[in-house]
Amino acid sequence: MFRLNLSHAAALLSLSAIACFSVGAGSPVSAAAPKDIVDTAVGAGSFKTLVAAVQAAGLVETLKGKGPFTVFAPTDEAFQKLEAAKPGTLASLLKPENKKTLSAILTYHVLPGKVGAADVMKLHSGAKVKTANGQSVSVRNDKGVQINNAEVIKTDINCSNGVIHVIDTVLIPKAH
Repeated sequence: MFRLNLSHAAALLSLSAIACFSVGAGSPVSAAAPKDIVDTAVGAGSFKTLVAAVQAAGLVETLKGKGPFTVFAPTDEAFQKLEAAKPGTLASLLKPENKKTLSAILTYHVLPGKVGAADVMKLHSGAKVKTANGQSVSVRNDKGVQINNAEVIKTDINCSNGVIHVIDTVLIPKAH
């Protein structure tokens, strides 16, 4: 049985990454049609931990599917903050026996449908939005945009099957 760890994922990603867009300022580097959510995240280079987690949770095919999906994508730095707060968390979550918990966390970052930044700004601050895992996140848009306690640091990265909004903190759902 193949076990995916962060170093394996990083090597895999470095071999398969093709730049689709820059997460910093600027526009896509290619005029080609947008890639799906997974390929866009891989190409960005700043979501290695998220992509490894999506692979470990068995959600790659789902997020490559028709959609549309809205993904609040934590950066590698967001996962580092989680790891600093609770050392060993990432390694534990990536273990096959924790696939259900990891899937619940990742689907908490996904909304069914395509929700752009303009749509979020139409919501009243504090609105609750249901995620793909069934729980709701709180959206605040009075001082920038926050999803629960995460700041949205880049919006509207369009993909062929939805949109990615980059966040600075990993969202953790309530335990069932």
